[in-house]
Amino acid sequence: MSSTEDRTGVFDASKLSQAKCPDCLGTGELRFDSENITEDFEVEKQTIITPCERCNGTGYVPAG
Repeated sequence: MSSTEDRTGVFDASKLSQAKCPDCLGTGELRFDSENITEDFEVEKQTIITPCERCNGTGYVPAG
């Protein structure tokens, strides 16, 4: 059976004291700027957004 916190969505204030992930700076995602050259020799720019692997997208470094 799940705990009362799981069912009610109680906020855990202890998570505020966790260290932010140094890779994503606490955002939980990584952004990479990419440039590609098309068939017409035009530069196509895009930003690739991916979840941070170090913190699993939480923005905080796991306790360890």
